[in-house]
Amino acid sequence: MAAARVLLLLSGRPESVGFAQSVCGLLGAGPGPGPWPTHCGWKPGQLLLSDRPFPGASARLPLQRPPFCPFAALDQQPRPPGTELPTSRGVDLGVAIILQSSDQTVLLTRRTRTLRVSPNLWVPPGGHVELEELLDGGLRELREESGLQLPAGQFSWVPLGLWESAYPPRLSWGLPKYHHIILYLLVISQESEQQLQARIQPNPSEVSAFTWLGADVAAAVAATEDGTETPGLPSQELPPSVPAVEIEKNGGARPLALPVSTLLRTTPATTEDTERVSTGTKFALGLWLQHLARQSGAHVDPGCAKEVQNADPRHTNQESDKPSA
Repeated sequence: MAAARVLLLLSGRPESVGFAQSVCGLLGAGPGPGPWPTHCGWKPGQLLLSDRPFPGASARLPLQRPPFCPFAALDQQPRPPGTELPTSRGVDLGVAIILQSSDQTVLLTRRTRTLRVSPNLWVPPGGHVELEELLDGGLRELREESGLQLPAGQFSWVPLGLWESAYPPRLSWGLPKYHHIILYLLVISQESEQQLQARIQPNPSEVSAFTWLGADVAAAVAATEDGTETPGLPSQELPPSVPAVEIEKNGGARPLALPVSTLLRTTPATTEDTERVSTGTKFALGLWLQHLARQSGAHVDPGCAKEVQNADPRHTNQESDKPSA
């Protein structure tokens, strides 16, 4: 078995997590909606989580899962005959970058329809982390997917939260084949949206479109995070669409008017690649809005996301010296 990427501090010592185990459940998640404050520490390619403080912990972050998490469902009901999940795999680790421009907009990308996992979803740049610092891994994924390499000294960062991710995301779609803990990192660029957009060169094999969301649209998207099947109609104050850029197979680009109603869709009960924002991304957008509110001292609408304070957030204004993968 490969080295464990996600470890839990349960009985005074780090323990690996089996693929079929619910991380939230092992950390004491109850029947409520969460999120659950979780103490975490990290080192290259690895994340250590606990429900209580421990020496070397770097932050206290909210850990969340969707209300339809298949691992939670499998914990709460007898498994049907023939239900087999991998026994030789652990839980994988991923990092996603919420890139904020100096205009206070954030970048989302649409995954191509041909990807095996989560096709046609709007998500922030991110992916698997290997034996590398977590920020390095996130910046590498940002560079590989969007072509953006952030100049050293022109950004800061802070961890936002953790998401327990499964694919397929619902048992009604089939048994899960992938199990990740996603660490969302907010990377705050000193460059404007216009400056960043001028340098974006998406990888057409992974990204089929990209857009920048402001706080108003992001709040409406985050408010649908609870997984209800019929989200409320968008506010009359919201635009009917937001500007986006669609990537053609040959790498060309064209303007796209992205309907806001598309961004408000929720996870369907049956298997399909409906274009929508992933549930984890909605959670992360809510955390981003909380961060903005804390910076400005403004009120946070509790309907957008639930408040869990970070403890000892880490900031840097230097890009890693680690060479590109």
